Amino acid sequence: MASLASLYGAVSGIQESTGNAGDFIFLSLFTTSSGSIPSIASFLAFLGPLVGIVLGFDALNRERSLGTLNRLVSQPIYRDAVINGKFLAGTTAILVMVLGLGIVVSAVGLVTIGIPPAAEEIGRVFAFLLLTSVYMSFWLALSILFSVIWRHAATAALAGISIWIFLSFFMSMVAGTLADLIYPLEGIEGLFNQVKNYSLELSLERISPYYLYGEAASTILNPNVRSIGVITMSQVSGAISGYLPLGQSLLLVWPHLVGMVALAAVCFAVSYVCFMRQEIRA
Repeated sequence: MASLASLYGAVSGIQESTGNAGDFIFLSLFTTSSGSIPSIASFLAFLGPLVGIVLGFDALNRERSLGTLNRLVSQPIYRDAVINGKFLAGTTAILVMVLGLGIVVSAVGLVTIGIPPAAEEIGRVFAFLLLTSVYMSFWLALSILFSVIWRHAATAALAGISIWIFLSFFMSMVAGTLADLIYPLEGIEGLFNQVKNYSLELSLERISPYYLYGEAASTILNPNVRSIGVITMSQVSGAISGYLPLGQSLLLVWPHLVGMVALAAVCFAVSYVCFMRQEIRA
C-alpha cells in the first residue's frame, strides 16, 4: 500500500512536469516524490530495515522458548543447517518481495505513463532492486544475530529497532557534531578546514548502511550523478556534461555494495559462531 501511494505520487509529479521531462522518465517512477508522499526509493530506504528486523528478530529465540528447537536439531540434519536455513529463507523472501515490488511498480508505471523503458533503464532498475535486497538482508542478518544472543524476542526486536533509529535519524547529527569539533569552521582556520570537515563527516556518515544505501540508490537511479565525495574545481574544469553510463555508475557504487555485503556477512558469521557454541538443551 505504501509503495502504491509512492507510485501515485511519482506518476502525479511526472504528469505535472511533462514539459520538463528528461531522457530517463521511467527511472523517475522510483525517485519522484509529490508533496508529503515520499519516493519509492526513500520509502525502501526508510522502511526496508523493518522488513529484515521482522523476519529475523524471533528466528531462533522463539524456537527455543517454544521448545521446538530441541525437536528440530534431534532430526538427522546438521546443526548449522538450522541457522543457514533461517538466513537463506529470509533472504529468499526479501529477494522475491523486492523483485515483485519492482515488477508491479514498473508495470503500473508503464501503463500509466505509456513510455517503454530503454535497456539502460531496465539495467538500472534491476541493479537498484538488487542493492535493495542486499540492504534488507543486512538487517535480516543483524536481527538474526540478536535472536541468537538474547533469549527473549522482545529484547531482540527492541535492539534491532534501536539501532535502526540511531543509524537512520541520529547518525548524521553525530557525524556533523564530531566533524565540527575536530575541524571547526569558525574564524580564519575554518576556511582551511572546510574540505577536511566535509570529508570527515562523509566518512562517519558512511558507517551507517542507511546512508550507504541512499547514496548508492541515488547514483544508480540518477544518471546525472557523475561522482561521489569531494570534488575540486580543478577536477570539474574541462569536464563534459552528460549522462553517466550504467557501467560507470556501478563502479561508483561498487564500494557501497561490497560494504553492505561485508556487514551482512560479518553479522551472520558472528551469529553462526554463537549459535554453534550454544547449549540448546539448557
